[in-house]
Amino acid sequence: MPRILVPGSVTLADLENIYWQEMPVALAPQAMAGIERSAARIAEVAAGNEAVYGVNTGFGKLASIRIAQGDVAKLQRNLILSHCCGVGDPLPDNVVRLILSLKLLSLGRGASGVRPALVALLEGMLAKGVLPVIPEKGSVGASGDLAPLAHMAAVMMGHSEATLNGKPMAAAEALKQAGLQPVELQAKEGLALINGTQVSNALALAGLFRAKRALQAAIVTGALSTDAAMGSTAPFAAEIHDLRGHAGQIEVARALRALMENSGIRASHTDNDERVQDPYCLRCQPQVDGACLDVLRQAGRTLEIEANAATDNPLVLSDGSVVSGGNFHAEPVALAADMIALAVAEIGAIAQRRVALLVDPALSYGLPGFLTPKPGLNSGLMIAEVTTAALMSENKQMAHPASIDSTPTSANQEDHVSMACHGARRLLPMTQNLFWILGVEAMMGAQGVEFRAPHQTSPRLLAVKAAVRAKIAPLAEDRYMAPDLAAAGDLIATGALAEAAGADILPGLSA
Repeated sequence: MPRILVPGSVTLADLENIYWQEMPVALAPQAMAGIERSAARIAEVAAGNEAVYGVNTGFGKLASIRIAQGDVAKLQRNLILSHCCGVGDPLPDNVVRLILSLKLLSLGRGASGVRPALVALLEGMLAKGVLPVIPEKGSVGASGDLAPLAHMAAVMMGHSEATLNGKPMAAAEALKQAGLQPVELQAKEGLALINGTQVSNALALAGLFRAKRALQAAIVTGALSTDAAMGSTAPFAAEIHDLRGHAGQIEVARALRALMENSGIRASHTDNDERVQDPYCLRCQPQVDGACLDVLRQAGRTLEIEANAATDNPLVLSDGSVVSGGNFHAEPVALAADMIALAVAEIGAIAQRRVALLVDPALSYGLPGFLTPKPGLNSGLMIAEVTTAALMSENKQMAHPASIDSTPTSANQEDHVSMACHGARRLLPMTQNLFWILGVEAMMGAQGVEFRAPHQTSPRLLAVKAAVRAKIAPLAEDRYMAPDLAAAGDLIATGALAEAAGADILPGLSA
């Protein structure tokens, strides 16, 4: 059964389920009245003599050119085909599914002037597994995600390429095999489909959901590294964080305390430890990861609002007027994506310093160099640490704000653009880099606590270590390491590592 969405009140949790679980969706029946009302109003305008942008005029810089009534449908067809200018690799299926769902929500606000048939086709495509092939590049995040959304709309018309349950084919064939009919666009419908921020927002949401999963894992790997390095839990004391007051910091400290509770390793060095303070990468985890959690939550609120918004142009207002505005400008999404990128880079930066600490015998309080039993003969995890440094550096470079890089387009009609689409798209490779960094940390943390025998880590972290060891054997002698790093990254990407720690440990760490 599809998940029923009520436009204007869909939550981040709903969207996250659509992204991870790849479920079909449908609009709530009560949305249809508004859709029908706005469609009737656009049909009325198209039959009249008043010039209305995008209904019976050209687009962008060509808005002053009046279109004859008999050419209104052709205008929409030409709009879609001429705007199919995307390049690059196709967007992932789960992102495309989210794009279609977000477009449904936007049309469902009843201000876009499209017929119910377009909504039904989008619902049918989601239900039957017909997904447009949407190239990843070509949008500047203003006047809508024009090029990528045109590739979506072209499939609805029976043009371009699609996949049917993962199998690539011509769009017309995919629709036919799914029992769906392509549409012939009427007045404004092409514009309604390609105006909007749905591609930028879907990519930003995907980045947010992946960043949240990474942050949950980072708290777990951070606790494991702290115990492996025989770090102190004193900096995680509740009152320290209550005195500062930041919600994310308080929650991360609470999670770290719970993860390390009843650790035999910690108990073994509570007294007579000559060290006064741990390095920041251990001691300041609540302050850094907690701040990142707060930023992700703030970005999530923005993206949730955007997911429920009507963002095409012009819009049919409640009084029946058809008014041009600028809701297609994706500045809120661009700024949210920049925030997420900064958080992803910082989560990885502090994790990489913990990785560097664990392989350095000068810092790791008695662990062998590079976490190998026979350093010298074996290099151990030496180059795994170097890989995390490369990934961390790449994320730092990609974290440069995209939203400040406006450039004029469309003969200076669209003279300030958000760059939201590629600002959000970079979150996918950034979070993948972070998955690998944290996967390496999980490998090293597991190896490190094993060197502390006969002392054992906490019951929670023993379960985490067992999850690592189910995929990656201990490193006794040097071996071909690439498969281990890939498996470790998958533990983070799938959420398996955080799940091993126990869902009750991280109940509040929702973006």
